[in-house]
Formats: sequence, C-alpha cells, structure tokens
Amino acid sequence: MIVFPNCKINLGLNIIRKREDGYHDLETIFLPIPFTDVLEIIISENKIIEFSVTGLPVNADDNLCIKAYNLLKQDFPDLPPVKMHLHKVIPLGAGLGGGSSDAAFTLQLLNEKFKLKVKIEQLIDYALRVGSDCPFFIINDPCFATSRGEILQPINIDLTNYKILIVNPGIHIDTKWAFSKVVPHERKISIKEIVTQPIETWKDQLQNDFELPVFTAYPEIKKIKNDLYEQGAIYASLSGSGSSVFGIFSKETNIQYTQNDKYFHKIIDFN
Repeated sequence: MIVFPNCKINLGLNIIRKREDGYHDLETIFLPIPFTDVLEIIISENKIIEFSVTGLPVNADDNLCIKAYNLLKQDFPDLPPVKMHLHKVIPLGAGLGGGSSDAAFTLQLLNEKFKLKVKIEQLIDYALRVGSDCPFFIINDPCFATSRGEILQPINIDLTNYKILIVNPGIHIDTKWAFSKVVPHERKISIKEIVTQPIETWKDQLQNDFELPVFTAYPEIKKIKNDLYEQGAIYASLSGSGSSVFGIFSKETNIQYTQNDKYFHKIIDFN
C-alpha cells in the first residue's frame, strides 16, 4: 500500500507555559498543506523490519516510521515484519511536520492494511507517543490545537482565494533549543479569535513566538519573511520552530521568488 504524507504550516504559535512534565502548553492552528512525501509498506519477505529511503537523506536508524511500527507491535504482537520505503520530499527540521506526518501515516496505513481495528482516539494516543505534532496528522484537517498540540478542535479556514509560497533555507532548527529560548506567556486574544478576522489584519496580530529567537540567531531567516512581504504577501510567518517561512498571497499575485536560488521554495495553490 502507498500513502502520501503531507506537511503542515502553523497559523500563529503561542507558547503559554512550561509544564511540570517538561513539555509546554501552547496554542496554534495547524493547516494541512498538499505537499507530500511518499510512503510504501509491504510485508517483508526477509522476516525482519526493513526501511529504505530515497530523495532527501534521512537517518534510518532513528526514524519515526519505525518508532510508530514498534509502538503498534507492542500491543499487536502478531503484526508481521514489514518493508517500508520512504521517498522524502518535505525538508527536514523545517517546521513543516514532515517526520510527524510520516509517522502518523504509518500508524494509519498499518491499521488499515492489517485490519487492526484501532479507533481514531487510540491512533491519536499512539501518535502523541511518537511526537507532539503527530496527532494532528491523524485528523489532517485545519485544527485549533492546545496543550502539547494534541487537543485538536476542527476549525474552518478557507484559503481557496489565496496561494502560499513556502521558502526553506536549508537551516536545521533544533526544536529543544528553540523552546529553551522562548519566554512563555499568555496573550489577551486567542489565535482562534484572530483568524476569524480578515487575513489583512493578521500581520499585526497573528504571531509565532519562535520568531524572536530564531530570527535573532539566523538573520537570513528573518530576511526571507521580509522578502515575502516585499513580494506582496498579505501575511508571512515562520512555521513551527522553523526554518521554513511561508507567505499567503492573493491568487492574482504573480510570485517570482528569485532572492536565493539555493533555497527550497514551493508555491501551493488552494483549489
């Protein structure tokens, strides 16, 4: 079976408080983006777990797809050995959730392929044990997320009249480092309320708390955001803890991103 794990962007990201368990309470909106990896899983003829990768380089020894398989294997010992092949397209360490998506799609594919009959609530629990972003990809619709990101409330975000330009400079941002540099605080207005306003108002209200430390440490990432506004973006922001930056443009805007031909960039058009 073959599936196509997609990425996400964050519309706003507030770090509210550090918890006693070491994690952080946050609020954000996860928006699925139709830009995907490719994942195939078949039964292994060699009776062992096999994992191979093409496309972007991935550390196969510590891959979240394997972690997801092993979690299910603990509760379903009859789960047969499989051969997994991942064609990696989504940049790594980029704030796009590509690894989390791969893991969540692994859980769903194994559940369907081997008829495990795991219900969605339990899949979300497995996904959270893999990583904080993973539960979102089980639902994979626009969601307002709180707690670690696993409490998900569907939300209506209509971007059919817009397109998004994602730019990634190839800088790997360590998530733990990024969290350590943020001073948690509550905001007076929730992200959920802000996004109900016209997109033209987001520039002044919809913020990502990771921008300050990331832009301070990596000025070239800040420059990408400024470049997107110069290109005509209605709203631009860091996604997650970075290093990807995205801009939302009207569909009529002719985007020609030529600031740096070494950066990965992709235009997403919502139909």
